[in-house]
Amino acid sequence: MRHFAPVTILSLALVACGGAPPVKSPEAGTAAEEAPALPTAEPESQPIDASPPAEASADANTGKEFKLNASDTAKGAHGAKASKIAPTKTEAAMKFTVVDKEKGPITGIVISLTAPDGTKYYTEETDSEGYAEVLVRAGQKYEVVYLSLGRKEINATVPVSDEPNQNIRLTLRYKRFTPAPALLAKRGAASATEPRFVLQGVSFDTAKATIRAESFSRLDSVVEYMTHRKSARIEISGHTDNVGDAKANKALSVRRAQACRDYLISKGIEGSRIEFVGYGDERPIAPNDTDAGRQENRRIEAKEL
Repeated sequence: MRHFAPVTILSLALVACGGAPPVKSPEAGTAAEEAPALPTAEPESQPIDASPPAEASADANTGKEFKLNASDTAKGAHGAKASKIAPTKTEAAMKFTVVDKEKGPITGIVISLTAPDGTKYYTEETDSEGYAEVLVRAGQKYEVVYLSLGRKEINATVPVSDEPNQNIRLTLRYKRFTPAPALLAKRGAASATEPRFVLQGVSFDTAKATIRAESFSRLDSVVEYMTHRKSARIEISGHTDNVGDAKANKALSVRRAQACRDYLISKGIEGSRIEFVGYGDERPIAPNDTDAGRQENRRIEAKEL
């Protein structure tokens, strides 16, 4: 009977679209909803770790898929504390380290892996050494993303063979999308320093605070983020265009923000972790002199506190 214990190491770069980590970076003011489609994860020329020769390769044009090669350091990989997981005949131990190129380890990041059948696996938040881990079923290819308040797109795929007792070590370089100066100017000075995200797709009945059913999937992504990033606290803010009475618009924006908070609470998120506020037409992000601009201004935003 074969009894393999392959160990692998991978180094790649993912782009983060939200959920400001405890370690702040100069690029933290990001309008994720304005980000273009994320680039493929970029293979580094060498693994970050000073381990025996082991490289990961990927074709950036065709795959976002990384090939794993042998290393003898994966089995003993751990963070600030000893590893809590061990691979089995059917499960592989995925061991992540998340780092910023200049600032080093990044704490508070949750990594999500999605199997072809839609099954999701989540790490806990990365610790003081940027480390997190999770067991996943062997013999599948996984889509890897940082869990985020902002828009999520697939950053990379990692194939896991069906061999038993696998330890897989991955070093992820944390990168945050920075919008062009013109976009920051459009949003105003405050937007350049606050990581605020428009919850695209969240809509309401006209002149009411009744959330439309098509909005639930977008709000559910916030639930997912809050569920697995347990240290996160957020502010939900409501915004309107400038049509009608300003006082009435502000009151409506408050009710809509509260409705979103109530939805998150109904899904099990503690109310103490969610603040809400309404700004009415005080913070436009587009001109109010066109239908398209007014539509853009009628929005719900979220930011991490």
